[in-house]
Amino acid sequence: MASDHVSRILAEWAVQRPDLDSSPIAVVGRLSRCAQDVEAKIKANFRRFGLHGGRYDLLATLRRQGPPFRLNPTDLQSQMMLSSGATTHRIDLLEKEGLVERQPDPSDRRGTLVALTDAGRTRVDEAVASHLKTEATWLATLAAPERTQLARLLQALAEGHGL
Repeated sequence: MASDHVSRILAEWAVQRPDLDSSPIAVVGRLSRCAQDVEAKIKANFRRFGLHGGRYDLLATLRRQGPPFRLNPTDLQSQMMLSSGATTHRIDLLEKEGLVERQPDPSDRRGTLVALTDAGRTRVDEAVASHLKTEATWLATLAAPERTQLARLLQALAEGHGL
């Protein structure tokens, strides 16, 4: 049977500290290693589009809203789970690149909306297609039923920790 890095760690702990239950490493250690690997691949993919995760997240959040692809900064901040300062920083950077623009809010004279520009929509549409392909390629070693089962298990873990 093939042995991955985590299997070797588990075997070493079993010899050195048989009194401890090291079985959590089997899940958490592998989750951590997988997360690092997939994150590196996702970052490399985003770089091809001149983006990084935070900028992509903002563009994708606007794109998912459907036409006219805009939100007020508070709703944008809430959906991305960021501070107002971090949200403003990302908006500023993307606005300088011409990918988003601030518009007056027609329902609130004092408010503004953040909207995708045509260039922003084009960029995020290209990036999301490539992003999903990157993720699908990373998961290709699992059959569809295994992916479904893993998704359910990870959802249960996330919900159990309020994530």
